[in-house]
Amino acid sequence: MSQRGGSVVTYVKYGDAVYSPTVEKGEADVIISFELLEAARWAGCLKKGGHIVTSTQTLDPMPVITGAASYPQGIVENLKGMGIDVTAVDALSLAEQAGSAKASNVVLMGVVSKKMEFEESVWQEALNQCVPEKFIEMNRKAFALGREA
Repeated sequence: MSQRGGSVVTYVKYGDAVYSPTVEKGEADVIISFELLEAARWAGCLKKGGHIVTSTQTLDPMPVITGAASYPQGIVENLKGMGIDVTAVDALSLAEQAGSAKASNVVLMGVVSKKMEFEESVWQEALNQCVPEKFIEMNRKAFALGREA
């Protein structure tokens, strides 16, 4: 787990034969990032023809906070210039529009759902199984806003 603003990286692999729990450089189909600089940091793991889905949110890393560096500008443009398919959305604002900033992950899930080959009903069922009933409508709205973004 992240402490004091550090990164958290999670790998998800699926298929008929998965031989390792990690994703090596150039193997990822999709990278999902909650912060722009993290999207750039992990872009090397993306395979040719892969996708980056990222929130436009920025969080200053320690070198920026201390004044030793400045936050890089033009991250999305630079990634696109490298030939990477990037979808950048203001997931935080969309989540707040849905009812809670905590739904940013579900907004990004909605965006990702359009990049993967699963039917929307599979994603909806995942929401139904994983989200407590009292939050389901808010999360459905967040997912829909992500799909529309």
